[in-house]
Amino acid sequence: MLPWKTPPLFPLRLSTALIRATVLELAILAGHLVLYPTGIAPERRSPGAGGAAVGAHPPTVLLHGFVDNRSVFVLLRRSLTRQGGRHVESLNHSLLTCDIRAAAELLGRHVEEICDRTGHAEVDIVGHSLGGLIARYYVQRLGGDRRVRTLVTLGTPHSGTSVAPLADAHPLVRQMRPGSPVVRELSEPAPHCRTRFVGFWSDLDRWMVPVETARVDHPDLLAQNVRVTGIGHLALPVHPAVAAAVREVLESGGTATGRSDSASVA
Repeated sequence: MLPWKTPPLFPLRLSTALIRATVLELAILAGHLVLYPTGIAPERRSPGAGGAAVGAHPPTVLLHGFVDNRSVFVLLRRSLTRQGGRHVESLNHSLLTCDIRAAAELLGRHVEEICDRTGHAEVDIVGHSLGGLIARYYVQRLGGDRRVRTLVTLGTPHSGTSVAPLADAHPLVRQMRPGSPVVRELSEPAPHCRTRFVGFWSDLDRWMVPVETARVDHPDLLAQNVRVTGIGHLALPVHPAVAAAVREVLESGGTATGRSDSASVA
């Protein structure tokens, strides 16, 4: 049979998957724009709200990405609290934030306050995109590993991303570039870091260039990478299959046994 009689199936499947992922991204973006105003104000917290949870799961802190706010975690938060016994808080970092290091220091102060208020010695953190990079800097460079049991990152540019070169006018975007001072700091040795890292990365994430940059690849870190298929960047914090996988990671506690990859979303 002649070559043009046997069109390759893989590119067609990839194209179909990409179209579906793009449509889903646009739908999620539209929905998020509606919810965005609800997440501008800081979350209300009752004094001592988590005190009764001592002995249960550590509190979970949710940290959003670039030019976003806590409203992105509405569905993930619902999934994490559905089983009960888990104290979850969503933090906003200011839209005026221009430095990952400063944002990481502020995160550290928030974590200390949460631990004091809840009576827990540790927290878990779930960070989407830039939020994961801020949390990693806190854990790896500011001694946050004594407070953070598990750090889950969703589409975080651990090795920097080359997307949207015209956005370099913003200092945070420059810090998320490959080879930036922040990215270089995170590649330095961290032999005594105690936090468990779990990096969710998607093969159709158009904000991560290359997509593998969302993997946690560092010889000193206890890291597991989870490959997600069929969805894009905006879907990572809202897709039910990813939420279920994140909940399983947090409930498992303990220590990751090594690096691995598995498809979470078909």
